[in-house]
Amino acid sequence: MGFTTNPYDKETNNKNNAFGSKFLDNNYILLQYQKQNLLGPIGVQTGFMLTHFSNARFKAPNSGINSYSFTFGLNYNFDKDKQIIKDSLPNSKSYAEKIKYNLAFRTGVSEAPVVGIGQRQFYHIGLYADKRFNRKSVIQFGTDVFFSRYLKDYIQFSSVAFPDKKPVDPNTDYKRIGVFVGHELFINKLSIETQFGYYVYKPFKYDINIYQRLTLKYYINKNIFTGIGLKTHKAKAEAAELTLGIRL
Repeated sequence: MGFTTNPYDKETNNKNNAFGSKFLDNNYILLQYQKQNLLGPIGVQTGFMLTHFSNARFKAPNSGINSYSFTFGLNYNFDKDKQIIKDSLPNSKSYAEKIKYNLAFRTGVSEAPVVGIGQRQFYHIGLYADKRFNRKSVIQFGTDVFFSRYLKDYIQFSSVAFPDKKPVDPNTDYKRIGVFVGHELFINKLSIETQFGYYVYKPFKYDINIYQRLTLKYYINKNIFTGIGLKTHKAKAEAAELTLGIRL
């Protein structure tokens, strides 16, 4: 999570197009190399890091800020005596499963990229099949149906706001349908879900046709899961999704 003390305000801070709200989503990706016990218990580590702050289109404006950095540091190993512990878990083949079928309902609030147009609820429904191969990995294939109500407002806005461009029919369907492939990495009851999709139905020509989703899921039991995720078009966030689903 992130917090800013001076977000966009129409009267007092109208040049701040990076942050439209005080509370922000903070993501970082770190690629790091670590070498322990290089000089006794002292080692080194170095890498590259990307840090991103935005509100995931919860409220406009939302261009966000990306920071790229190089890291270098020392580490100290307090475990003087190395102990090798044999993995007592069953063979990974015992985790293989038959094809499972999933229904995921995702919702939240987002706003079109126009200041003051208003926040709207969205409903994203995912239907997909998955196949678990081992203890860690599941491969997915399925479809999404998007009912993003902010697009309905944006279509109306675009039909009258840009007379110099190709006219937009105010009755254009705002719904979208996509197909996707994905991977799920299991960590006990938690999992990290990564999906890459393509819109096969998108009457309103807005943004690119490829979308991505990154979700942190928690399995309440073997069939019911919940989660929170981010849906994007490349590096451009569209929605922060709250998920409730079933896997059978």
